[in-house]
Amino acid sequence: MENEFLMDTGNLSEQALAKKHRLENDPSSRTDHMEYMEDMDRIDPGIREAVLFEMKNYDYDKYTARDVMTALRRDKCGVEDFKALLSPAAEPFLEQMAHKAQIETGRHFGNTVYIFTPLYIANYCNNYCIYCGFNCYNNIRRLKLDHSQIEHEMKVIADSGIEEILILTGESSSESPVEYIGDACRLARKYFRNVGLEIYPVNVKEYKYLHECGADYITVFQETYDTDKYEKLHLLGHKRVWPYRFEAQERALMGGMRGVGFSALLGLADFRKDAFATGMHVYHIQRKYPYAEMSISCPRLRPIVNNERISPLDVHEKQLCQIICAYRIFLPFAQIVVSSRENAGFRNGITKIACTKVSAGVSTGIGDHESKYTGTCSEESEGDEQFEIADARSFDSMYADLSDEGLQPVLNDYIYV
Repeated sequence: MENEFLMDTGNLSEQALAKKHRLENDPSSRTDHMEYMEDMDRIDPGIREAVLFEMKNYDYDKYTARDVMTALRRDKCGVEDFKALLSPAAEPFLEQMAHKAQIETGRHFGNTVYIFTPLYIANYCNNYCIYCGFNCYNNIRRLKLDHSQIEHEMKVIADSGIEEILILTGESSSESPVEYIGDACRLARKYFRNVGLEIYPVNVKEYKYLHECGADYITVFQETYDTDKYEKLHLLGHKRVWPYRFEAQERALMGGMRGVGFSALLGLADFRKDAFATGMHVYHIQRKYPYAEMSISCPRLRPIVNNERISPLDVHEKQLCQIICAYRIFLPFAQIVVSSRENAGFRNGITKIACTKVSAGVSTGIGDHESKYTGTCSEESEGDEQFEIADARSFDSMYADLSDEGLQPVLNDYIYV
């Protein structure tokens, strides 16, 4: 349905409400989501075309129990095996998949699990993505941290013991320009050994600049690889352009980034096809850039501020586990990230099977790490959260829980010379 994700209106002007209404109800009022804007780099579309073709032709209902058993017996998982492992036919084989995934994880990562934390430095956004709490029509407290506030938040996080940070902004190049993000990267280098970015996609030269400022890797959520569904969910802004977002990881590698992260937001569209497309995206990028570090996030849609009516397509924990195990078997070299969107019990279990990276001490709000660590609250100096989390464990608690499970928490394994 066109309006299945409609937002509350909040305190918008009549003009803004009218535009919002047109965007939601009149597809002709929207720009073409497959056409680049003038300021966007255009690169070789080969990988994009391959992934779209493969996803379109993926019929997961045709796979049988025999196909799944064949896939599980192979020493090396091919594309057809990956398709079978993501299919409904594989659901009864979850225990066998978990066992095989655990073996692959041990071969490539031992019993290590990396820990990081996200830092949101701004929540201004120029996009209308109707499932996201930061979207430009949502009536939330907006905030952009200045230089001293960013450094204070970083110091609070670093003092907790964390050595890897993921810097995030809303998708507004006017409120959070590349230079502002670059300054944040330089500050992060003072406090952290590994610096990631989850920001709006940019061109190759901007990724090069951000890498020179200190960023090691970028993560971009494609949200959904279903271009028709994407068009209905992203009604306004640069994010509306599906191919430009798809090609962000490749542009980042062209700009010198050491690593790139991928994700579909499971629950927006057909989760099996989105999971398949995500895996194939990583597969093709890895074959073209074999030196690059790859990671896959596995988020499910979560509640957001000012909306109680989001109706995500069901992705149950067993299905999420199936997806993560299929990723590990097909892409044994890739980091797999399971965020605080999932509860502590699920994350404790999946780290023993296939997940190799988790967040801790998480806040998806702006400027509130100190208040969350100390139990105080100052709404005047804090911005609203992007979504609700399910696992609020501190760094110390996460570290202890991983150790108790017989795993080795890793804060950093890079040496800069």
